[in-house]
Amino acid sequence: MARPITLFTGQWADLPFEEVARLAGEWGYDGLEIACWGDHIDVSRWDDAEYVRSRREILERNGLEVFAISNHLTGQAVCDDPIDERHRDILSDRVWGDGDPEGVRQRAAEDLKDTARFAAKLGVTTVNGFSGSSIWKAVAMFPPASDDFIARGYQDFADRWNPILDVFEEVGVRFALEVHPSEIAYDYWTAKDTLQAIGHRKSFGFNFDPSHFVWQQLDPIAFVLDFADHIFHVHVKESVTNLDGRNGILGSHRPWADPRRGWTFVSTGHGAVPWEPLFRALNSIGYAGPTSVEWEDAGMDRLDGAPEALAFVQRLAAIQPPTAAFDAAFSTKDR
Repeated sequence: MARPITLFTGQWADLPFEEVARLAGEWGYDGLEIACWGDHIDVSRWDDAEYVRSRREILERNGLEVFAISNHLTGQAVCDDPIDERHRDILSDRVWGDGDPEGVRQRAAEDLKDTARFAAKLGVTTVNGFSGSSIWKAVAMFPPASDDFIARGYQDFADRWNPILDVFEEVGVRFALEVHPSEIAYDYWTAKDTLQAIGHRKSFGFNFDPSHFVWQQLDPIAFVLDFADHIFHVHVKESVTNLDGRNGILGSHRPWADPRRGWTFVSTGHGAVPWEPLFRALNSIGYAGPTSVEWEDAGMDRLDGAPEALAFVQRLAAIQPPTAAFDAAFSTKDR
């Protein structure tokens, strides 16, 4: 079976879930990666059988399946330090509560446990998301961060996420951390450190999104090959470096689609994601999960971009695993 192509609903949460499902079904997506915000999924209702059934029925009416759900926004608050007004803007009232930072972290952790429970009720085995990080604030390297300071950050991550992963394992669900700036794992070496901190638990892996690699000038293909056993889910989103002597990779606090940023959303040019080699690499490691379109291009109408992205991924999906292609070319059974 070909890998399913899904649409991540995180950038569509301003629309009712029913409307997003209708659009995705009409465009021809195989399914949705459902965000746990907007009205798409309320994870606190994991034990409400009628509510869970309503999500399935919306999918079925539109000829869609679900292979993963995602709770990036709440996951960000599990480890973040500081917790501030930025988190107030992305968290539910339930998780934010009175805004006390440690209380927010604790409630976020409980929400992630409920996310695993909801996924299990929905018949989904993968939850994608963020982890937050108490040491991302030290990435600029000044004031200097000691080895002990960084080690405490990884220990804080492990202390907060191990109990969450206990629940994931109880219900038979995996967590896929998106390797992404501002998370405990944001590049190649921090991904290795994160796996070590969590004791290489089988329930913990990665949501691979190469767009976050190219602007850091990292090799996404090497990541796929070296972390083959930990690739639980794949996002498809374009990113191209836009470094012209004035624009830097840190973005200068400029918003999405601003031409003064050091990276932008197009499909060609220097520093573009090497999509065909990446799909060949995914074939070589035997990845059979979804390829999920995450539409973030603020400079293009998403109603045009999302179906165009589907056609792009469908072309990539035609790339066959090496053995299958060879066998098809040289088979003698029909001769």
